[in-house]
Amino acid sequence: MTRRVLLVDDDSAVRDALGQTLELADLNPVLAGSYIEAKDHITPDFTGVVVSDIRMPGKDGFALLDYAHGVDPDLPVVLLTGEGDVPTAVRGMAAGAFDFLEKPCAPSDLLAVVERALKTRALVLENRSLRAQVEAGDAAARLLRGTSALSSKMRSDARKVAQTMADVLITGEPGVGTAKMAEVIHLLSAVSRGPFIKIAGAGTDPDTLHARFDEAEGGSLFIDEVAGLGQPAQFALLERLEVPAAPRVLAGTYHDLDARAQAGTFNPDLFYRLEAARIHIPPLRDRREDIPTLFRHYVAITCEQAALPAPEVPQEVTQRLMAQDWPGNARALMNAAMRYAMGLSEPDAEGGLGLAERMAEVERAFLIEALRTHGGRASDTAQSLGLPRKTFYDKLARHGLKPEDFRA
Repeated sequence: MTRRVLLVDDDSAVRDALGQTLELADLNPVLAGSYIEAKDHITPDFTGVVVSDIRMPGKDGFALLDYAHGVDPDLPVVLLTGEGDVPTAVRGMAAGAFDFLEKPCAPSDLLAVVERALKTRALVLENRSLRAQVEAGDAAARLLRGTSALSSKMRSDARKVAQTMADVLITGEPGVGTAKMAEVIHLLSAVSRGPFIKIAGAGTDPDTLHARFDEAEGGSLFIDEVAGLGQPAQFALLERLEVPAAPRVLAGTYHDLDARAQAGTFNPDLFYRLEAARIHIPPLRDRREDIPTLFRHYVAITCEQAALPAPEVPQEVTQRLMAQDWPGNARALMNAAMRYAMGLSEPDAEGGLGLAERMAEVERAFLIEALRTHGGRASDTAQSLGLPRKTFYDKLARHGLKPEDFRA
């Protein structure tokens, strides 16, 4: 971590002398002659401390102290005060200054205070980093729930993608949760403390796009259904993506952007830029074993928000849920959970499936998950399910499943 000192003094002779002292101590001074010059250097991730004269034309050192603590309350600010001006120094300490020094100050005194302030700053930033890592480590597990192998892969993919600052294309059917995935990637990333701005692709004009880009500076911009952007907005987006300091763009879609790019209805350059990293979210019908976990989670959330007692979710209910294809995916399941939590209805199988059909769908889901877990190894899969070899193969044939289709 680069140790920096932002030195602010309107007296150029004093500023240069103190700056030379700091430079000789390898403290990377940044010199400013006024509040206006100094404020642009103050950011929440500034790795150093501020040393500022109190008495300056225009806005003084107290104004700079207030501004610095508005940006980051933990940023150490050391105030320089005139000789014998003790009341002013006391006022500075009361306002939250880290320490104060009387001018003219000996180089040894300046370096001693600055070193102590830098150690404090380093500790604060280290604690923040550790806290962010803990929060990031929980984000995928907290927001991407599910016990299936596919859900485990989604969490793993989100973590890998988040470690880069590449733009990401998130694909999946309507209702699978592209916005939730984008939020997870943001929380796992290096810009997790920055803003997470969401916009809809459809109807967004270039001016609105530019405005949202500015809001997302230092964070992430999620474009929901990016295929809905018109040609002018697509060009505006591509233009902003070329700016080096642009926020990270996370784009969600359920359309085939590859085909649209080839057909010329979606800008090919924009498509290739967005798919620098790609994550696909499988539909619920391909990970039915996640449905009970998700349903109970949505029921618990609804009951907590509505201050209702949480009802039990018996096995026969989850079996009926797992028998459905859920074309609306997580969004439809959430709606069903809300109705169930409020006692308005119980989930019914779609399409009037009978009990035999429902149980067959559940059995097929368990077979698929077991095959995936054991990498298509038939003997291991049959053993894990407690099935004789012939019975196991009979069931595979009945459901049209082949072990080799699940081998890595």
